[in-house]
This record gives sequence, structure tokens and C-alpha cells, in this order.
Amino acid sequence: MSFHDDHGLACTGADADSAAHYRRALHQFRCYIEDPVASVDAALALRPDFVMAHALKAWLHLLGTEPGAIAVARDCLAAASRLPANARERGHLQAIGALVDGRFRQAGRVLEEVAIDHPTDALALQAGHLLDFYVGNARMLRDRIARALPAWSSAMPGYHAVLGMYAFGLEECGEYVSAEAQGRAAVEIEVRDGWAQHAVAHVMEMQGRERDGIAWMRADPAAWSTDSFFRVHNWWHLALYHLELGEIDEVLALYDGPIRGERSTVILDMIDASAMLWRLHLRGIDVGTRWQQLAEDWAPFAAAGNYAFNDVHATMAFVGAERLDLVDTVLETQHAAIQGEGDNAAFTREVGQPLTRAIRAFGQRRYAETVRLIRDVREIAHRFGGSHAQRSVLDLTLIEAALRDGQQALAVALCNERVGARPHSPLTRLLRQRAAPLRVAA
Repeated sequence: MSFHDDHGLACTGADADSAAHYRRALHQFRCYIEDPVASVDAALALRPDFVMAHALKAWLHLLGTEPGAIAVARDCLAAASRLPANARERGHLQAIGALVDGRFRQAGRVLEEVAIDHPTDALALQAGHLLDFYVGNARMLRDRIARALPAWSSAMPGYHAVLGMYAFGLEECGEYVSAEAQGRAAVEIEVRDGWAQHAVAHVMEMQGRERDGIAWMRADPAAWSTDSFFRVHNWWHLALYHLELGEIDEVLALYDGPIRGERSTVILDMIDASAMLWRLHLRGIDVGTRWQQLAEDWAPFAAAGNYAFNDVHATMAFVGAERLDLVDTVLETQHAAIQGEGDNAAFTREVGQPLTRAIRAFGQRRYAETVRLIRDVREIAHRFGGSHAQRSVLDLTLIEAALRDGQQALAVALCNERVGARPHSPLTRLLRQRAAPLRVAA
């Protein structure tokens, strides 16, 4: 049995009723809302031979980088592999198999081929887009979507998501005017599109438009936060603006409320919590027992070793809580990961392990070592994933380490870098004021 979806793509094993649940799951995933796993499970309950429903369930588990979810994805792959499938569906399964084995880049390449042949395959575009993010490939974040965009129109379901992904890719390539326009257009079509909302937030973050960003995020927070599994990250973006402006009380209120109030142990949510507390730590802000609570929740993942970007953010929490035993566990696990065959071996060797050591050195007040380690990998840090906004914490850590180590000329030079993007931010002015006297004293 084969059923054709809203874009004319054949879906082996589907019928009208199961396809309705699958369609709902795709919409939920595009907007990052509600429970797409429950929806796809409903599709599979009706049609266990629905190949793309198995594939979607696998993607939903794989694309959060949760180590425990890999087994679920492997089971989905095994179930789907026993079923008849068309070429497009086999492409998805091949890509899932690659990612289950830790081969991020190969999975992305297979999905690239799927989308070239089937540019209206929104799932192939979205999964590929997220893989481009995880490997730090800014060009493909943009161009994977640009290739498919002419096949889409505003009359097609999911068009908003394509615009939102394109907006984020444009932003990561520095094309801010176009990125903002595409992101705003996506939100106008679908107000609950959390990814498009966040793409515009990224533009304003990169341009140093903190007040614009606050206005954008606070205009309709219910739209992008209600029943959204992407809400923590978008609240984090709002907190970043307030932090840049020195509005610490607002930052702590957001941290204790929508960012961390539910004490989520979802890795992507804990990354945001670590990144925010570390930025506060760099500014000398006493965060009380927040570090200890976060480190406790990160502790079960200290030996995960499946994605270096996660390791570095776990290390921030462990250093903040003075749990150097857990930092040692991360480093031991990274040593083993480097010997592996998946892409994370390179992510860890080239970027993740040096940054883990840099964060540990900062916590031990060995600031010269922090400076050296971050400078060694700063230009290639995109290779372990994340966005420009997320990786800016490395620049802030480098500046602070240089200041604390008395490296006056370097501190001034790094502050001057920041002026270009954020000439009016209070944090930039504060850093320059701290750096300039050091240079005069020298």
C-alpha cells in the first residue's frame, strides 16, 4: 500500500488515517511544539508498515543528541528495514543508519541527495538542516534550503518552516538583512514556528540589537513558548539580550523561571543553562547553588561521549560546581571517543577536548593555559557544532582569561574585535574599560 502526502510524495504502507497522524507529527516537528512522538506512534499503531512513520520517529530521537535515544532510533531503523520501501524512503533509512553509527556528515550527505531528487521532502530538509548545525556547516545550513526553495510556494503546507530554516542559514552566513526578512515572513505565516522566531533572534544577537531583540521576543511569548519543546532555547535568547545590557536581575529571573524552573534534563535545555551560568560566572556574578543543581543533572551524562559540544557544556557545570571528579570523567571519556570511528572522534580531538581542558584550567585559575587552549582552536571551533551566538561564550572566556592573566595587549585586541559587532553594548564598554587601564599600566 502506498499513500501520497500533501506534497505528492509516495509514503509506503500509509493510508488516509495513519497519514493524518503523520501529517500532524510533521507539523509539530516543524514548529517544535506539542508531542510529535505521540502523533507518529498513533500513525504506527494504525499502520505498522508505514515506513516514513518509522523514519520520522527515528529522526525525532536522533536529532536531540540524547545518548539514550539512539537505541530507540536503532529499533525504528530495524523495523523499517524489513518493509518494502521506495528510493526516497530508503535514502532516509540510509541516513538514519549513518547517524546511529555516529556518522553525522554522511547522514547529511545522504539527505542532501534525497532533497535534490525530492526538494519538497520537508523532513529531509529539516533533518539535514539540523545535521548541518551539529557539524557547524554554515554554508549548507543556507544552501541546502536555497536549492529546494524554488520548488515551494506559500500555498504549500510547511512553507513557513522552509523560510525559517533558510533564515537561520542566511544568518549563520552573515546575511542578516535577508535572514531577518525571511524569518519574519515565516512567523507571519505560522506564529508558532519556534525555529523561525529564533532565526530572527539570532540576527538581532549578532548585530548587537539588544533592545530590538527584547521587543521581538516579548511581543508574543505565548506563541513561541506554549507547549514548545524549543521554548527554553528561545527564553535563553531573551536572557542573552538582558545579559549583554547588564540587566542581571532579569537574567536570573529568566534562568530561575522558564529556562531552568522545570529542571529539565533534556540535554539541549541543559546546554542553555550551562551557557548562561558560565556567562554570569565570567562576569563575577554569584549564582548561589545553581551550579550544584545543574551539575547534579549533568552528572549522568559525564561519560556519554557521543557529542563533544555537549561535553564542553557539561564541563562548565562541573567546573562551576567544583566537581573536578566529573571533569576527569568527561576527559577520560573523550580520550576513548577520540579512538572511535564516528565523526565525534574528530569533533572531540580537534575542538571538544581542548575546550574541555580550557574550561577546567579557567576553574583552576590557570588563565594562561585557558588563553592558549582557546586560541589554538578558536578559528575552527565551528567544527564541533553550535551557532555563532552559542560559540561566542568562547570569545568571552578568552577575553576574561586574558584580563585575569594580565595579558594586556591581547585583552585590548580582543575587546576591539567585539566593538565592530556591538559598539553600543554595555558589556563591550565594560570589557574595554577593564582592558585599557591594563595596557596603560604596562
